[in-house]
Amino acid sequence: MPGFGDPDARLLVLGLAPAAHGGNRTGRVFTGDGSGDFLMRAMHAAGFANIPTSQHVRDGLQLRDAYIAAAVRCAPPDNKPTPAEIAACHPHLVAEADALPRLRAIVCLGRIGFDAAWRLLAARGTAVRPKPAFEHGGLYRTAGLTVIGSYHPSRQNTNTGRLTPQMLASVFRLARRELNR
Repeated sequence: MPGFGDPDARLLVLGLAPAAHGGNRTGRVFTGDGSGDFLMRAMHAAGFANIPTSQHVRDGLQLRDAYIAAAVRCAPPDNKPTPAEIAACHPHLVAEADALPRLRAIVCLGRIGFDAAWRLLAARGTAVRPKPAFEHGGLYRTAGLTVIGSYHPSRQNTNTGRLTPQMLASVFRLARRELNR
């Protein structure tokens, strides 16, 4: 499933894959489930979304200066894509990013999104060695793009308090500051 958002976006939000009962069902990533609403509240608060929910493809949601994509384009079993699935979807992610001429930063939702961002940078000619360690709120400036790590807004993370609304909101405030520097 392709991503969606502002074609003039400077921010790419990079997730894992469409959720089986969310994006896979609705036809738009981070739509129709709790993860999408958790994400949209933070994006809305930082001015990247016009509404704080993501219910269905005709809900009026518009992203501003942001584009959302996934490392894997189909819902993998148990939300655990294989390396082969990730590799097969990588060219699609590269094409989506290449279609964003103003891209300056990536918010990576989870380790799979984080790893996909570094592969994306390498495909664009910016290889970073060693690859930085994933951490929530970690900010990494490269010659090409700024990468910001975040825990994924999955139910496993939000229900346990590993990721709180304040934590995710702080990541998007950080992204906004980075775009405004």
